[in-house]
Amino acid sequence: MPKRGKRYQDAAKQIDRTKLYDPLEAIELLKGMAKAKFDETVEAAIKLGVDPRHADQQVRGAMVLPHGTGKTRTVLVFAKGDKAKEAEAAGADFVGAEDMVEKIQKEGWLGFEVAIATPDMMGTVGKLGRILGPRGLMPNPKTGTVTFDVTQAIQEVKAGKIEYRVDKAGSIHVPIGKASFESEKLAQNLKALVEQLIRVKPSATKGQYIKGITVTTTMGPGVKVSAQKVTA
Repeated sequence: MPKRGKRYQDAAKQIDRTKLYDPLEAIELLKGMAKAKFDETVEAAIKLGVDPRHADQQVRGAMVLPHGTGKTRTVLVFAKGDKAKEAEAAGADFVGAEDMVEKIQKEGWLGFEVAIATPDMMGTVGKLGRILGPRGLMPNPKTGTVTFDVTQAIQEVKAGKIEYRVDKAGSIHVPIGKASFESEKLAQNLKALVEQLIRVKPSATKGQYIKGITVTTTMGPGVKVSAQKVTA
């Protein structure tokens, strides 16, 4: 296990590892420990009582956090004709069709963070599955990135839309804002995320669903949060 720096070790001493903190208390503790020279991202790690090996226990989707993430993401839209013009007008950073597919295939270009595609483009965009899929960049109807309503899709991404997907360990890891955010706004983002995960709970799931919540900053240790108090 890598040795932690002195700043991390000093921060860790402030945390009671046996305690489940109130959300606001946990966030204020994190903010007090965020001493990096940049605005650290605050991330939530939520352990779910699902077995991701089963298709009927997958948890995946997207949502717009009430107060965004504090980061503007670069958007590529695969579209033609009027939809391409609409995407440009809506603020897409890159817009194209076969030309963009070729650029990614031949040049290995990946200068974007979110890809959106109109449904009629998916036959062409599908050729990029092996490149975009492993990087989580492939447009997907489940996350609202395959749609003819490109304006709304772009606006949601720019407003702080996040995608969540359960990993092999049954956990969700997503950013919920920046350390510079007001504590109340971070707590509201966390609550909205947990409530969304509860709404999409797979019917095949048995027993306790939200098994643990931890919040952390880019450079800091994690703080455990009471799930009951998050949704109270």
